[in-house]
Amino acid sequence: MADLDVERWVLAGTDYVYPRTTNKILEAYLKNKGVKAEDIMVSYTPFGHSDWQSIVSDIKKFGASGKKTAVVSTINGDANVPFYKELAAQGVKAEDIPVVAFSVGEEELSGMDTSALVGHLAAWNYFMSVETDQNEAFVEKWHKFIKDDKRVTNDPMEATYLGFKMWAKAVEKAGTTDSEEVQESIIGVTVPNLSGGYATMMPNHHITKPVLIGEIQDDGQFVTVWETSDVIAGDAWSDFLSGSKDLFASWLKPMSCGSFNVTTGKCSGESK
Repeated sequence: MADLDVERWVLAGTDYVYPRTTNKILEAYLKNKGVKAEDIMVSYTPFGHSDWQSIVSDIKKFGASGKKTAVVSTINGDANVPFYKELAAQGVKAEDIPVVAFSVGEEELSGMDTSALVGHLAAWNYFMSVETDQNEAFVEKWHKFIKDDKRVTNDPMEATYLGFKMWAKAVEKAGTTDSEEVQESIIGVTVPNLSGGYATMMPNHHITKPVLIGEIQDDGQFVTVWETSDVIAGDAWSDFLSGSKDLFASWLKPMSCGSFNVTTGKCSGESK
C-alpha cells in the first residue's frame, strides 16, 4: 500500500481456519485504512487444488480496473505449484500483480521451478539468506547434520529452534520440567534469534520477532526488501475485529488468562 501504491486486494487462501482467520483480520484492516469493499476480492480453494485457470483469470479481471492490484496468499502446500504456474501461463508478472505469500518459504520453493516466481514476495520472520554469524553457524550445523548441502532452512525451523532454547532456559530457571512451573518461568526468557536480535517470551505467551518481506530469486532463496527496524511483540488478539479488540492475554499470576475482556472485566469462560 505504501511502497507500491496498491489499491485493490485479492485475499486468496486454502479453505481452512488459518487463511479464513488471517483474511478476516486483513479485510477489517484494509477497510480501516479506507479500502472499499468492492476493492477486496476473497477467494478460497480446497487443499491440493490444481485447476487455477478460472481463478487466475478472475484475478486478472479484478486487476484490470486501472487500480494497482496485489494478491495476499495463504494458499498452502502443493497447490502453490500450479497456482504460480498458472500466473506465469496467463502472463501475470510480479511487476503487474505482485503476490505476497504467508505460506511459501524456502522448503516449498525447493520443489518448484522458481523462474516463474521471481519478483513475487513472501512475509516471514526469518529467511535462510539472512547474513548474520548466528545464522551462518546454524545453516552450517544443519547441513552437517542432514549430510546434504542443498537442503534449506526456513522460518518454521527457526521458530522450533527458538522455542526449544526458551524451554530449556525456562527449565533451568524453574529447576524442574513440570509444565505449569515452566509455563510460569518462561515469561521474560530471552534468547538470541538467527537474524541478529533477540526473542523474548512475553506475558501473553507470544514472542518478539522481526518481520521481513523477501523477494523470490531464481535460486529459490529470498532477498529481504523490507524489514521492521526492531523486533515486534506478537499480539494474542487482533485490534481490528469486534469480537477480539476488547481482549488481551496475560499468563502472569494472579490473572493467568489468555482472553481477558476489558469491557466485562472477566476472563472468557468465567461465569462470575
